[in-house]
Formats: sequence, C-alpha cells, structure tokens
Amino acid sequence: MAIDQRPQDVGILAIYPYFPKRCISEEELEVFDGVAKGKYTIGLGAEYMAFTDDREDINSFALTAVSQLLEKYSIDPTSIGRIDVGTETMIDKSKSVKSTLMDLFSAHGNNDIEGLDNTNACYGSTGALFNAVNWVEGRSWDGRNAIVFAGDIAIYAEGASRPVGGAGGCAILIGPNAPLVLEPVHGSHMANVYDFYKPILTSEYPVVDGPLTVTTYNKALDQSYITWRQKFESRLKAQGKEFEGPISLNIVDYPVFHAPYGKMVQKAHARLVFNDFLANPTDPRFANVTNPETFTSMPYEKTLSDKSVEKTFIGVANSDFKKIVEPSMQCGKRCGNMYTASLYNCLASLLAVKTPEELFGKRISMYAYGSGCASSFFTIRVKGSTEKIRKTMNLLDRLASMEVVPPTQFIEALEVREKNHNAAPYHPVGSTDNLLPGTYYLESIDEKYRRKYSVKA
Repeated sequence: MAIDQRPQDVGILAIYPYFPKRCISEEELEVFDGVAKGKYTIGLGAEYMAFTDDREDINSFALTAVSQLLEKYSIDPTSIGRIDVGTETMIDKSKSVKSTLMDLFSAHGNNDIEGLDNTNACYGSTGALFNAVNWVEGRSWDGRNAIVFAGDIAIYAEGASRPVGGAGGCAILIGPNAPLVLEPVHGSHMANVYDFYKPILTSEYPVVDGPLTVTTYNKALDQSYITWRQKFESRLKAQGKEFEGPISLNIVDYPVFHAPYGKMVQKAHARLVFNDFLANPTDPRFANVTNPETFTSMPYEKTLSDKSVEKTFIGVANSDFKKIVEPSMQCGKRCGNMYTASLYNCLASLLAVKTPEELFGKRISMYAYGSGCASSFFTIRVKGSTEKIRKTMNLLDRLASMEVVPPTQFIEALEVREKNHNAAPYHPVGSTDNLLPGTYYLESIDEKYRRKYSVKA
C-alpha cells in the first residue's frame, strides 16, 4: 500500500502466545497447602498455573514470543516499523523491554522502529495495542506493520494470593486489511486506587488488597461498558443507522475478559448482564428475575459486592456463559494469570476453539483491566478468515503438552527467584531442560547488571 493512502481495516494480522513448559495443578496445590478441597479449584475457578525459574525473565519472554511470531508467520523483520510492549514485570527502572527486542531486528539492519513500554498493571498491553493501531492509522505511518508484545511473570508471596499467579506472553502483529479489525469505539474508566501495586523494588511480589480489587474491577467494568454503549449508540446515530435500542450485549457474539482467575470471568460476564438489566429491566431475557425492583432500587455501591446480585445474574447468564465466554478461557485454565497477556491469550483461545466459519462476521468484545486502575471496553470485528492464525498457533495441542509437575518444583522456583532477585553478578541455576526448544533464556548477569541471553536449540 502506498503511504499516501489511508490504511483500512487496521487490526490483528497474526498472534502467537508463549507460555513456559511447566505448570502445576491447583488441585494438587490445595493438598500441598493444606487448605480445604475446592478452595482454589471451585472458589477461584483455577485449574493449572504456569511458572518458571531464574532462567527466564520478562526480556526472555519477549524475545521468545516475538521471535516465534516472526518465524511461524514468516514475517520479514524489515517490515516492522513499530514495537509496543505492555508489561508490569520490571527488571530495570530505565531500560525498556523493547530495547532488548531490538536485537531481533538490528541483525537485519532495521533500527528504525518506534515504540516503547507501557506500564499500568495488567492494562499495559491494551495501552500498547491502542498505540500500535493509532500509529498505523495515523499521519506518521510509514507503510510498515507494528508488533505488540504483552507478557508477565505473575507471582505472589506465600499466602492467599499465591494460587492466582501464572506466567505467559503474547506477540501480536498489527496492520491494515486484517482479519480481526479493531472497531473505533472505546469506553474507558481510569481512577486512582490502591488495590494492587508494586512499591517494594527489592521484591517481585505485589501489595494486594483482594476485596478492593474485586470491587474496583466491577466498578471499572460497569463504567467502561456504560461509556462504550453510549459512544456506540452516538456513533450509529451520527451515521444515520437505525437500531433497536438500547445497545446491549445482544450485539456482541463473544465477550472476552481480562482473566485473573476463572471465577472472576464468570462474575464479570454476569455483571455485564446485570448492567443490561438495569438499562432495560423489561427485556425478555430477564423475565425470570424474581423481584426485579430489589435490584433496580439497590444503591450502586452496594451492588458491587452484593451476593444476591452476583448469584442472580450468574444464573441468568449461565447458559450464554458456557456457549460464548468459556471458549476464550482455555489458555487461562492451563497457564493461570498472565497479567498483561491474559486478555490477549484469551482472544487467542477463542480463535483456537472456534472455527473460522463460526467467527466470520462476528463481533468480539474485549474488557481490559489493570489495577490502580485503568480499564477499557472495546470491540473487534472478524472481517477475514482466522484459519491461518488458528493453524499457526496450534494452541490447544501446545497447552495439552505442558508438563504438569509437583507443587514442590513451583515452590523451589519461587525460592530461587526470591533469593536472587537483583543479584549481580549472577549465573542462573535453573536447568535448561525445563525449557522448550526455541526458548530464549537468561545466561548470565555481569557485575554491571548487563544481561546476556541465549536460545535453546
């Protein structure tokens, strides 16, 4: 395409998830931790959790994911003009993860690549995605495509939050004439909240207020969704298009959510249905809601944590949840929480489970949330075949091939990371036998904290 022509249908051209070789069973972790059976598996809806030791860090995750995206899709490194990274796994307060990725492109003579890192908990990947899309759609676009990398190593100190960890990454190719087109309407909600944050620079572990995270997630979902509905309706009116209002989930075929753990996704979907109920209580979808006035008259702040709201609308939404939300949860079930990569590996899961014929012409909603807090609700329209993406990812087979190991290996890996955090000089002790071929890994850190990476043949 000539650069004086405006690009059309900008969106996702390719996607490639990355996750470590090993995971643990949450059911086995319940036994190991000595907690009640079902506390993690039923209470949190968690099944497995990926992890890694000191052989991998966020730079190696990025190198692996992006190199595999380039290789698997036969992408010319000189065809990339922008790279945006979303991560909250910090190993340097100044030097970006993107700068490390330049090794993959400098070798091909391409140092003219814009973009840097985006950080705000799990939302950084969506900030990166919006930046990449806006660059392709903007006046400074030079005709090349963009790459977004999202990834994190989600680990917690010993305690109640540890079972909602995980690890994973995702590399995404952005450009025009894409099969997955980002629609222009975004509903966002930003606020100053201390629900989850990382002020202790000598530790990888966050400070967590679990109950506040749940209510903040819900409030951000409500507000970003309501704003999206209003903007979507205004856009249709401006275009002179007729519609049977109000705008609701009825125009979304597959809702996809940021997924810290399975039960939160189920509750989030129910929360959207609750929002639709408040907007139109007489909709036939809600004919079986008992005493609807109980919910329409309830003070808003109370609804954020009220169990009767939660239980009622999980029941209303349950049938749809199984059909249109669960297909996006395959990666999360196996890898656990991947922070910035979570939402986009959920999208990858949907593309892996549903056939191109089932997806063509459909609308996918995306809810991005990052503690602190930042959130957006936006949509993707499937305008082309997803067959190449589905075949290239080979996601379901790769997830099934992950090695399920005893919780002791997980605990040992965390202890190694904790003991050697910020160490220099340092030579990792983790075995490269725990890495898949093609995985980049940390070879050493010298006395000046310079990191050297190798790739497993």
